[in-house]
Amino acid sequence: MKNQFKNIYPFSAIIGQDQMKLALILNAIDPGIGGVLIRGEKGTAKSTAVRSLAALLPDLMVVAGCPYSCRPEHPAGLCETCRDNGTEPLTSAVRKVKVVDLPLNATEDMVLGGIDFGFAVKSGFRRFHPGLLAEANRGFLYIDEVNLLDDHIVDVILDASGSGENIVEREGISFRHPARFIPVGTMNPEEGDLRPQFLDRFGLCVQVTGETDPEGRIELMKRREAFDNNPETFLKRFERQEKNLADQIVRSQELLTGIKLTEKTRTFITELCLENNVAGHRADIVIERTASALAAYEERTEVNVDDVNRAASMALPHRRRDAMPPPPPPPPEKPEDDSQEKDENKEEQPDQDRPDEKEDQAPDQKDQSAKEIEEPYSGELKEEEPEQKGDAKSSREQIFEIGETFKVRKIAPAKDRVLRRGSGRRSRTRTAQKQGRYVKSALSKGRGDIALDATLRAAAPYQLRRRLDAEAHDNLTLFIKEEDIREKVREKRVGNFILFLVDASGSMGARARMVASKGAVLSLLLDAYQKRDRVAMVTFRRGEASVNLPPTTSIELAAKLLGELPVGGRTPLSAGLIKGFDLIRIHLLKDPSARPIFIIITDGKTNEAIGEGKPVDEAFSFAQKMSLEDRIKYVVVDTEQLGIIRFGLAEKLASVLCADYFKIEDLKADELIDITRRNI
Repeated sequence: MKNQFKNIYPFSAIIGQDQMKLALILNAIDPGIGGVLIRGEKGTAKSTAVRSLAALLPDLMVVAGCPYSCRPEHPAGLCETCRDNGTEPLTSAVRKVKVVDLPLNATEDMVLGGIDFGFAVKSGFRRFHPGLLAEANRGFLYIDEVNLLDDHIVDVILDASGSGENIVEREGISFRHPARFIPVGTMNPEEGDLRPQFLDRFGLCVQVTGETDPEGRIELMKRREAFDNNPETFLKRFERQEKNLADQIVRSQELLTGIKLTEKTRTFITELCLENNVAGHRADIVIERTASALAAYEERTEVNVDDVNRAASMALPHRRRDAMPPPPPPPPEKPEDDSQEKDENKEEQPDQDRPDEKEDQAPDQKDQSAKEIEEPYSGELKEEEPEQKGDAKSSREQIFEIGETFKVRKIAPAKDRVLRRGSGRRSRTRTAQKQGRYVKSALSKGRGDIALDATLRAAAPYQLRRRLDAEAHDNLTLFIKEEDIREKVREKRVGNFILFLVDASGSMGARARMVASKGAVLSLLLDAYQKRDRVAMVTFRRGEASVNLPPTTSIELAAKLLGELPVGGRTPLSAGLIKGFDLIRIHLLKDPSARPIFIIITDGKTNEAIGEGKPVDEAFSFAQKMSLEDRIKYVVVDTEQLGIIRFGLAEKLASVLCADYFKIEDLKADELIDITRRNI
């Protein structure tokens, strides 16, 4: 281990990335902060910074020969092996701080530890073999592309990091050992985000980007070239800076216990967390510890407001949730387009009386508006109001351009235990094929994908007995029986079938709603293309629903049809729901293991029924029946705009369908920092 950090690029020589370097230093001062999640581009010195920081940290005093690097001066924190040493004095040794890399294909036994196979074969007894968490104790665990790691592996790592102990109960073994390490995770958000509960477990989160200053990039190239050509000379050039930083970290660790926080400062921390609507209390604790480490690093004895603000900038970004929505804006005094406003009122308020006399219209509308606010929207038309009366403009067909596209939020069904075939990039699923990442083992079901390592571990404790029971002529090295055989459990990503149900009725034309809706649909289509999904599109208007795009992988064709999609007529939501559900049902008959996604884009203001009932009641009745098919994931995107009168029918539809509900703006990925972070 003495040569682990030989010729490591100096920490002080790294150009830029100041926030990342500060976050790592603060964790070195106080490992209780909980690690760092580094989000950003590749090639931005993430792993270099971790290794170079570990290289300049002071050496550790450990129990000689202990695989868990126990502290000889802390008897209470010793592992079971060191405690079972009896009355013999523990021998001490010195080693550098370790940086343990977690492979992307790491299995549970590799991380947690498991049965010592060699010992079991020789002795016939089970003994614990330490895993990567044991090796990382009192050091760094570097997890590259943590967002691509199996959720279960991430969970056990962060559990051990939070508790400071690894508890193993598996394969007939019960063992625990200290696991106090600093987790450093890296990820590229474009490849998928972490689940919110995992994000919260990382103490700090920083964003890194490449150097944008030309002079800085030139200096970076010069330094890297100088280091590669002559590492020893380059290290001497930064030797004094490295020594000063190492001494500063040691002094900070000594000062940390004496740092003071006033009651006013603690109140400020809680106010910050409440303003950002964070879940739980971990953020408060992390900000307090980070601010204290900052004060110690700058050799002060008391935390100030600036410390708290700097700490919050690293502790809150990945924990923020959606704040309370702002109040609706006041109505404009004079609409820019009076005819367009009237046209929208006719669609949004079908129960409203429309007198022919222009001079009587304003007071009637005022009275009716008050009534609309009090009474829920029913979708019914009054007898004296013919279907087309006063509705000529909204029934005319119009074609709107496609609005601005944006990167959408992550949309994928929840994981389950169903084995699936296929390929793609959206949903992570168990697979019956001999493809995908080996994540764990299970008892054999005869598929032939044998997990040799797990099979050998299962058979190892019985080798002595089986050898004694065997016939004299059986000269086998290993005795494996059918009950020992384990097979691999694999995971891979597959594409989904995504159906877009788009409201193309006249009400979508008001206030350019269809422009924004088309932009949202195209953004979702582009996301589907990147995830290798099959897509289909159904629209409903003018009393019927039609399949505009049968299931296909051609996003170009979908975008072309979307651009040419006309708008006009009444809103037969029930017809759209039935047509879309029938299309998905056919897909499920072909592939019963599929998990299709049904995305409904509408304001929910249906005003035309298939049968004799009320349009809204009929649509909700169909939605209730559709919700019973639990293989379909429903998403409702509400196109209704904020205003004095809001019916919230799309939100009610989402509730009936047990669907995820979004407004169009909520789909934008660049607003993730302001909305609840959760996978859908």
